[in-house]
Amino acid sequence: MRDGIHVKLLSLDRQVRRRIIAASDGSALVLALWSGFALRTGEFWPSEYIKPAIWLFLLIPFSGVILFERLGLYREVIRFLHTRAIQAVFAGVAGLTLLLYAAAQLLQVQPFPRTVPLVFALTSLLYVGGTRLFIRIYYQWLLTRILDRKPVLIYGAGGNGVQLATSLSRGAEYLPVGFVDDDSSLWNNMVCGIEVFSPADLHDLIQDQRIEAVLVALPELDAERKEQIFETLAKYKVRIKTMPSLPEIISGSAIDSLRDIHIEDLLGRTPVAENAALISQSLEGKSVCVTGAGGSIGSEIARQVLRSRARRLVLIDSSEFNLYTINEELTQISRETGGNEPEIVLRLTSVQNRDMLSELFEQFGVDTVYHAAAYKHVPIVESNAVEGVRNNIFGTYYAAQAARDAKVKRFVLVSTDKAVRPTNVMGATKRFAELVLQKMSADQSSECHETCFSSVRFGNVLGSSGSVVPLFKRQIKAGGPVTVTHPEINRFFMTIQEAASLVIQASSLSDGGEVFVLDMGQPVRIAELAARMIKLSGYEVRDRANPDRGIEITYTGLRPGEKLYEELLIGDNVSGTEHPKIMRAYETRLDDEKMRVAIKRLEQAVLTNDNDLIVTLLAEYVEGYVPENPPLKRSDERKVIPLR
Repeated sequence: MRDGIHVKLLSLDRQVRRRIIAASDGSALVLALWSGFALRTGEFWPSEYIKPAIWLFLLIPFSGVILFERLGLYREVIRFLHTRAIQAVFAGVAGLTLLLYAAAQLLQVQPFPRTVPLVFALTSLLYVGGTRLFIRIYYQWLLTRILDRKPVLIYGAGGNGVQLATSLSRGAEYLPVGFVDDDSSLWNNMVCGIEVFSPADLHDLIQDQRIEAVLVALPELDAERKEQIFETLAKYKVRIKTMPSLPEIISGSAIDSLRDIHIEDLLGRTPVAENAALISQSLEGKSVCVTGAGGSIGSEIARQVLRSRARRLVLIDSSEFNLYTINEELTQISRETGGNEPEIVLRLTSVQNRDMLSELFEQFGVDTVYHAAAYKHVPIVESNAVEGVRNNIFGTYYAAQAARDAKVKRFVLVSTDKAVRPTNVMGATKRFAELVLQKMSADQSSECHETCFSSVRFGNVLGSSGSVVPLFKRQIKAGGPVTVTHPEINRFFMTIQEAASLVIQASSLSDGGEVFVLDMGQPVRIAELAARMIKLSGYEVRDRANPDRGIEITYTGLRPGEKLYEELLIGDNVSGTEHPKIMRAYETRLDDEKMRVAIKRLEQAVLTNDNDLIVTLLAEYVEGYVPENPPLKRSDERKVIPLR
């Protein structure tokens, strides 16, 4: 019943609450004026002083409420009291003190001790400010009494931690009960009224305080140290949330003050700062085209081009929905930044339409093409080899020819680590696409064409379609199981933003025909990644040692064409570049005649819709490609025609 009364008081209409506070201020000013006379004379009711000053007891509260209103004091939400409100109280009391003295002189109030205005000022500050402080304390007490707030620890007692604790103390979801910090000088001290503990106390704190989450308030910490902290926290059955960094907040990618832990926080990778000169060389003032612009990498390249003072951005995609989605996003970014954004051109077409691409490149004076259009899902391409070749090989071939004919300056293929000694059709088609560009670049040297062709090869990007990370998050949210194909499978990972940026920078390093390889750091074992995501989501891993609780990891077996380990280099012939994360790989190429024959034979296989023949041809022309299930030899060899 009592709790119901408290809740009703807080749920009063805002205008009603303003009137109540104004009435409270008026009463406080009357009390302050009485206090001035009573404290000065030492009497509870000094009638000989108060009677001549009775008009002041009407003037001061009436004028005070008007003055406080003009100073904006009643627009402040008391439970979020800011220093601006305190300044308004000081200014209002100072003005009322001067008014009191002036009115006493004008009305010829006698007797009127000169110390009364001073005592009035001090007591007014106490009563008016104290009322607001009382309401704020009452609100905090009410949150603790009525609302079921989750007890949490804040890791980091610096400026970010203080800001977070202050924000949470006003909210209804989390109750900060302690700071944890590596700085020993802060241990056993109080920050914002909250005790600071050592990381060694984590186990006892989590048990004694029944902690449900640890909020990491160290957004600017380097990736290696952050990974160590998460490794420590993963030992406990608590949920981990982190504060976003300042760039995330400014860019709008972090809407809430807290977010679930991002997987990139676990990789220990510190992205290298962009080389502004390399970015500018390929983008600034240029007309840039992105194929597959609605895909994961294509859309991120488009975002970065938008922010890099390009002259024009031509977006090509065969999916109407993808093209619509990226256009809406880029339009919104343009509105928010209000900068001098490039002209955006949308074209709904396939990269297999060479004539259309030639026309587009010429019409819009394209200087740089980022070719991100591809079929990349291994099991799907494995069972649809014809379409994989049509899109990944011939789409690249036709787009490159169109770029050469339109005298595009740079053409960059977005490749994959699955192109290295591939075990699947998708990887084999991407490696063949690299070979196509190497061949075209060699042709250019002899024919004096103007297009610089190159390929950029890298591993998995976090957040891309088909990535295991969003899949694991959905499975954990659903209560499991989390599915991993094999206990020993591992992969390279890179953030999508870093990958797109490095693709752009690599394009500026090209002299023609290179395969650039991005430094992906150390490979990550997927089973370990799944286990860490489960633990950092506040759950236990269900296994033989813990059979009755938590979320289980189940192994489903390798998918068709899937490798246990991915590689980035075919051979050992590699050199560095001026960028520390970009390397040049020197790999074998197909000679002119062999490439001409390979293209013709693949064309025939596509026209006859022969998946088996395509696998056979890819195995013949792509070094290291050994199909898991090679086609059976057939007596009918009519479709395998050696062309001359």
